[in-house]
Amino acid sequence: MQASTRRFPEWIRRQWPSGEAHQEVKVLLEGLNLHTVCQSAHCPNQGECWSRRTATFLVLGNICTRNCAFCGVTHGQPLPVDENEPENVAEAVRRLGARHAVITSVTRDDLADGGAGAIARTVTAVKERNGGTTVEVLVPDFCGDADAISSVIASGPEIFGHNIETVERLHPQLRDRRYGYIRSLEVLRVARGLRADGFVKSALMLGCGESESDVLGTLKDLRDAGCDAVAMGQYLRPGPGNGPVVEYVTPEQFKAYESAAYEMGFVFAVAGPLVRSSYRAADLLAAIPTGK
Repeated sequence: MQASTRRFPEWIRRQWPSGEAHQEVKVLLEGLNLHTVCQSAHCPNQGECWSRRTATFLVLGNICTRNCAFCGVTHGQPLPVDENEPENVAEAVRRLGARHAVITSVTRDDLADGGAGAIARTVTAVKERNGGTTVEVLVPDFCGDADAISSVIASGPEIFGHNIETVERLHPQLRDRRYGYIRSLEVLRVARGLRADGFVKSALMLGCGESESDVLGTLKDLRDAGCDAVAMGQYLRPGPGNGPVVEYVTPEQFKAYESAAYEMGFVFAVAGPLVRSSYRAADLLAAIPTGK
């Protein structure tokens, strides 16, 4: 795999979040007691996305019951479920004027359904209050519970997402032991089997020590599981307690992986150093041909 030997390549530098629109989004979210993955996961695109009045909502609190080595989200004892959260997310979408909403969540092993019901209620609330707004969900594995997956899909998101996160060889090193590579593929496979339309999406980060054959093998596994949209981006270490960056993958190599994904039959693929699973999500939906 081609990679830069520089500690922090120029191609992944971003300005510090600021500006009137950024402050407006910050105040709005705080006023509605909402969390975003932009903040909790220390996303490098926060400034750009918030300046465009978009954000990825993180529901069911901002404390995860699992502890993945790559993730910047706090882990530990989760927060109580906020019963007002679905309506608050819907109101935030309305105030932002968003035509596409992305909803993700922390993993909630403490809840019987893994939080699937709350996610479904959030999707329903967003659609009821914002006519014409499309929704993308990015969910945990729900311990492989097909009923939980079904309840989320029944709420009508246009895109169902579950991230594989890394290649099979590195999965045990980077993911919490309660996650599993095969289980994640099964989540995608179940989701594909439950819907005749809509899109099934996944994402993985690169620069963790994977080889080119690892990446191509993971893309093939995702495609075989029924995944038709994929995003690939550079892993950036959120903090000193997280796993190190092994290498910075070049933009050229990302483009090669993107091309390989299309050759495998993905309807949509996007890859680049700053690509994240929800980055410019509405652009992804608009670019996918209709009538699939």
